[in-house]
Amino acid sequence: MLTYTEENYIKAIYHLSGDENRDVSTNGISEVLKTKPASVTDMLKKLSDKSFVNYVKYQGVTLTKKGRKEALQIIRKHRLWEVFLVDKLKFHWDEVHEIAEQLEHIQSSVLITRLDEFLGNPAFDPHGDPIPDQKGEFVLRKKHILSDMAVGFKGIVVGMLETSPAFLQYLDRLNICPGARICIKERIAFDGSLEIALQDDKKLVISFEVAKNLYVTE
Repeated sequence: MLTYTEENYIKAIYHLSGDENRDVSTNGISEVLKTKPASVTDMLKKLSDKSFVNYVKYQGVTLTKKGRKEALQIIRKHRLWEVFLVDKLKFHWDEVHEIAEQLEHIQSSVLITRLDEFLGNPAFDPHGDPIPDQKGEFVLRKKHILSDMAVGFKGIVVGMLETSPAFLQYLDRLNICPGARICIKERIAFDGSLEIALQDDKKLVISFEVAKNLYVTE
């Protein structure tokens, strides 16, 4: 059984390595987990001894097949708990991340299977991120960054690159969330901000900073 800290390391390496499972640096992990590089090195050695990571000093670290499987199960639990907190306990989507960070360490696989069934086997969490199934497989959908799309683009918001509470609260004020239909009406040359129309034909201007943190699909 892994400790909370070991699970947090495995999850951090998964997110930093991306879909290509690229090498992750000790400093990169240190920044994300806010710990000293020396402590990171010690933990990577422990995880390597347990066959969760491939670690080569001065070259970085990648997850093994065993490590990737473990990371996906941690992420599965986290995102299922977020769905439960929002859909069943009526938490707001900007409130659930920290709570799910605690709940994701529950070890009972039976509980998580029943939670998944209770929720109707959701494919995505409240922020639009895919939820891995028991086998670690999840729905892949083609998505784009809104700021990269041309004037005239019509699509649906499917997620966010930035998920801090402050950003989610701001999106609430704009009435933008996963599932919202959006159309780009104009790009303002001065600063790259966009005039958009939402599904209720409400028009508003969003900054380039907001647009580059929104995922959309056609």
